[in-house]
Amino acid sequence: MSEETTHRIVLVRHAKSAHPDVDDHERPLAERGRNDAPAAGRRLAGSGVTPDLALVSTAARTRETWKLMAAELPAKPRTVHEERIYEASVGELIAILNEVSDEVRDLVVVGHNPGIQALADALAGEAEGDLMSRMRSGFPTSAIAVLSFQGSWKSVEHGAGRLVDFWTPHA
Repeated sequence: MSEETTHRIVLVRHAKSAHPDVDDHERPLAERGRNDAPAAGRRLAGSGVTPDLALVSTAARTRETWKLMAAELPAKPRTVHEERIYEASVGELIAILNEVSDEVRDLVVVGHNPGIQALADALAGEAEGDLMSRMRSGFPTSAIAVLSFQGSWKSVEHGAGRLVDFWTPHA
């Protein structure tokens, strides 16, 4: 693929979880999360982004979020449950992105805060309209940030992307 290929990264914070008395990694979605995740999937389906690959944290709430989102997509992308996303730092998340094959044009990452919001903020060197200020004012559960960048996945780094969409279920 050409170095000038446009790629898109869809960063998703898992839907609202429940049961704080359950081990963090095993917490399921709350009823609100089970309602918001399909709405996030519908938003993604209508966005024009057609994911080739989804990297999903191994936590129960992220897997359940993605399952409900993917059911709303016209075509389900290949899904990889990636344990390194759980509790990952921005640097660790960027390292994961750098491993993605350039055959993947559009990528979805379903993870957790503060990592997902921090990654979106770090990658967004520029933004359309008021998207940057909206994203920085809060990245609630089920929120989606879409960033585009030129070049190889190996070149993803701080400031490399343009924030082209930001959506929250209760805006």
